[in-house]
Amino acid sequence: MSGFSVSVPFFKEYIVKTIIQVSFALLIALALSVSSNSIWAQEYTIKLGHVTSTVEPIHQSFEYYADQVGKKTNGKVKIEVYPNAALGSNKEVYEQARLGANVIANVDPGYLSDYVPDIGVMNGPYLVVEPQEFNRIVDSDWYQQVVEKVYEQGFKVLALNGYFGPRHIISDKPIRTLGDIKGLQIRNPPNVMWVETFKSLGASPITLAWAEVYSGLAQGVVDAAEAPLGSLWGAKLYEHKKVISTTGHFKAFVGIAIGRAYWDTLPGDVQDVLLAEGRNWGNKLTELTLQSQASFRQKFEAEGVTFVENIDYASFQQATESVYSAFPNWTPGLHNQIKKILAD
Repeated sequence: MSGFSVSVPFFKEYIVKTIIQVSFALLIALALSVSSNSIWAQEYTIKLGHVTSTVEPIHQSFEYYADQVGKKTNGKVKIEVYPNAALGSNKEVYEQARLGANVIANVDPGYLSDYVPDIGVMNGPYLVVEPQEFNRIVDSDWYQQVVEKVYEQGFKVLALNGYFGPRHIISDKPIRTLGDIKGLQIRNPPNVMWVETFKSLGASPITLAWAEVYSGLAQGVVDAAEAPLGSLWGAKLYEHKKVISTTGHFKAFVGIAIGRAYWDTLPGDVQDVLLAEGRNWGNKLTELTLQSQASFRQKFEAEGVTFVENIDYASFQQATESVYSAFPNWTPGLHNQIKKILAD
């Protein structure tokens, strides 16, 4: 009988070779898939700590950031938001991040200046008139250089473009002139920019952690406090003081940063999402802050708080000009460099 036939050994060898080739091809495809999509290969949980309350725009913006990062990574990167100093004070969260913990810190230029002095100029008094001007700094070559120095000190800045709001003073009395603020014992956060600013105005700054401000006002440790409206409201400081003077001494911008040691362990695509959504987070916080100002004012007024607006802003601004000369560790001519960036 004629026809095609193969031996059994040959057939077995053919099947084995085919299986090996197919398996090898599948392994290569899987390896390429994992390498190009490493974000899906492992889950990451990152804690984000801040000291403010859950009713403030900044907390809402952090929840937005967590949600967006989760969506962009198909749920593989989970950011857990911890308000009300649940992870510790700002300084404590900074150190956790710097030491390599899976933590994102709520940062501002004043605190970061402890590590890189020049960045502190971004939180100087009366630096910008309109919040949108601040983006000129964030988009500048100078900014890129200074955040690289922050990276060398242990932090990867993910964003620094979130408008926290104009900072005002809450106290027992109206503050309209420099004479009204002279000798006022006012709470300051533990960073040099705040202390130097209020010294220049003639006040007596007293350093307290934000979590201690409510009791500090109640017990007379301090006569006054200053913060954006959202924070003054969230901390319920209106229960002790009934006058808010809209000095607007700082147009406060804040950011988020992660420790360099932990950042360097993350795959590139995770880093890309954290950075891209960081800038979006800052835009969202700015939007929420601007939208909330009128409603916070109405809430304060319903609690019997009086707003003072006829303030001698020119004298306040002139008095605080000396602050920009109070930092010997700054690069010479730094303030003029920033003013040039803002003018361009």
